[in-house]
Amino acid sequence: MTGPLPGAPVHDALRPRPITPDDVPALAVLNDAAVPAVNALGTAALAAHVPVCDLAITIADDDDGTPVAFLLALAPGADYVSENFRWFAEHRPGSLYVDRIVVAPHAHGRGLGRLLYDAVLGRARTLGLAEVTCEVNLEPPNPQSLAFHARLGFAQVGEQVTKGGTVRVALLARPV
Repeated sequence: MTGPLPGAPVHDALRPRPITPDDVPALAVLNDAAVPAVNALGTAALAAHVPVCDLAITIADDDDGTPVAFLLALAPGADYVSENFRWFAEHRPGSLYVDRIVVAPHAHGRGLGRLLYDAVLGRARTLGLAEVTCEVNLEPPNPQSLAFHARLGFAQVGEQVTKGGTVRVALLARPV
């Protein structure tokens, strides 16, 4: 599957924009509320991680400007210690790795995840990368994320156990 992602239209004001330092506290709360789908970071760790990312984008609520979704992606060769990033570097070099995507529960169903992934695909094209990669938890289970990624054209290309055996993930890829 190539080209734009299929999906529902979204409000014109809802567009991804770069994450700013002022966004980080709200995004840390959003991120940590999504555990175990993503790992907890807290404000300091998120603030340190954002500059390492090739793409760090958010979508703010059109009513009050509060961030309701965000995505962090890393390009090949990034200085990032992650079992999953390392797996993709070894097995799927030349991919833009989505480290995390989080959408506030009250904002689900508005097409924000698709908007964020459209930006990722555009960035991967700009970088000349062949695919976008990510992982989704199998244990603890995250069936909503697996279904979402399948709808976007991601396919499982591997599986691994991480975090000392406490998490099992499906490793996913989608051609650009």
